[in-house]
Amino acid sequence: MSSSGEEKTEPAKGKRNFLKSLLTAGAVATFAGAISGLRILTYVPPPTGGAPGTTMTLAWPKLKLINAGSLESLKPLRFNYPLANTPNLIIKLGVKAENGVGPDGDIVAFSQICQHLGCYYEFQPPGTSPLCNSSYKASVPMAYCCCHGSQYDFTQGARVMGGPTSRPVPQVRLEYDEKSSDIYVVGMGAPNIYGHGPLGVTNPQDVLMYDLRGGQVVTQETISVVQA
Repeated sequence: MSSSGEEKTEPAKGKRNFLKSLLTAGAVATFAGAISGLRILTYVPPPTGGAPGTTMTLAWPKLKLINAGSLESLKPLRFNYPLANTPNLIIKLGVKAENGVGPDGDIVAFSQICQHLGCYYEFQPPGTSPLCNSSYKASVPMAYCCCHGSQYDFTQGARVMGGPTSRPVPQVRLEYDEKSSDIYVVGMGAPNIYGHGPLGVTNPQDVLMYDLRGGQVVTQETISVVQA
């Protein structure tokens, strides 16, 4: 009798185990799907082009921007690079600066998009106050973001001076032609531009990949310099 009872219960036990396995597999799949969905929100895949399955070759465009003789000390000018929707400022600081170019090593350019939450900051010459904070006086040529008070020292590669930001704004890499006095833009430094890929990317190839996504790449025909 006991042997017959065991034979009757084994199939039922097997069925229960099979159902449990199905439920477990379904839960795992649901969880994996949720994680995958979250990953989509934070990861931007590399750009592709050309033949199917190949990766587009990326390179910073090298473009003539302005003649150094056209820059006035402490008067910023605005230009878009590397994309038509990513503004930068170029300024002749009047004092030698980190990675500065020109005869005096004082010409620099930086992304104008604040690394805190993506607002556009304004340049502050020494001794001036931002419109939003009359009690603050700039001690060096710097940037001050009126959204939340982030501050960047333009003589030191946009080193963070204060405010909520934890990252410098990316410096635009410039080249100076001593014969013609022309200034060329040749790339962007780390970290990546705010809003282009994960925050704070510093690997050069990743910076290149992310900074060239999300807009039209500027060309020699479309680049222009205007009053900031």
